[in-house]
Amino acid sequence: MTIRIGDEAPDFTAETTEGPIKFHEWIGNSWAILFSHPKDFTPVCTTELGYMARLKPEFDKRNTKIIGLSVDPVSDHKNWVGDIAETQGYPVNYPLIGGEDLEVAKLYDMIHPNASGGTRTAADNATVRSVFIIGPDKKVKAMLVYPMSAGRNFDEVLRLLDALQLNAAHSVATPVNWKPGDDVIIPTSVSDEDAKKKYPQGFKTLKPYLRTVAQPK
Repeated sequence: MTIRIGDEAPDFTAETTEGPIKFHEWIGNSWAILFSHPKDFTPVCTTELGYMARLKPEFDKRNTKIIGLSVDPVSDHKNWVGDIAETQGYPVNYPLIGGEDLEVAKLYDMIHPNASGGTRTAADNATVRSVFIIGPDKKVKAMLVYPMSAGRNFDEVLRLLDALQLNAAHSVATPVNWKPGDDVIIPTSVSDEDAKKKYPQGFKTLKPYLRTVAQPK
C-alpha cells in the first residue's frame, strides 16, 4: 500500500525488544516516530540508533515516543544494542521492532511488495531507511526517506516535530529554516481581520499572502 501524509498510520502487532506491542495502543495519546533501518550490525544504522538514544529525553519533553524497526529478529537486535552503546556512548532506550517477516516494512511501503523474508543483506533492504512522524490521532504527519549510504539528520526530525506540534496547537506555518523561537507565518486562510483579533500584539505584512508574527507561546 502507498502511504501519504494525512493517512491513518497502519496498525500492526509486533514483537519488540521491550515485549509485544499493538502499534496504535502503544502510541496512546502521544506523538510517535517510527524509523527504520536496512539491517542490524551495519555501520550507518549503528550511529543513528545511538544518536536517537541520546535525543530521547528531547522527544520525551515533546510527548513523543520513538520506536525503531530493522528487518531482523528481536534476538539480533538485543545482541546489537551492546555494540551501539559501546561505540556511540548511549544505550538504546526505546523499543526495536523485529521485522524479519517484512510485514511492517511492506505496510509502510518501505520495501518492494514482492520482497520475501529469510536471509537478506542490507543491499536487499535498500529502501528501508524511512522516518514517519505520527500524531496522537494516528495520522501520518510527515515522512522522510533516505538511501542506505546517507545517515539521517535526527536534529532535523526534532525540528520538524516542533514545527508540526506548533502547527497543531496554533494553526500557523513555519518559514524556511525555522527554529523554535523564530517568527512564524499566518496562513492565507486567516483573514487580516481575524489575524488582528488573534494577534492583538500585531503582525508584519510583507505581501498580502506573506504575513509573519512572533511564535505563539
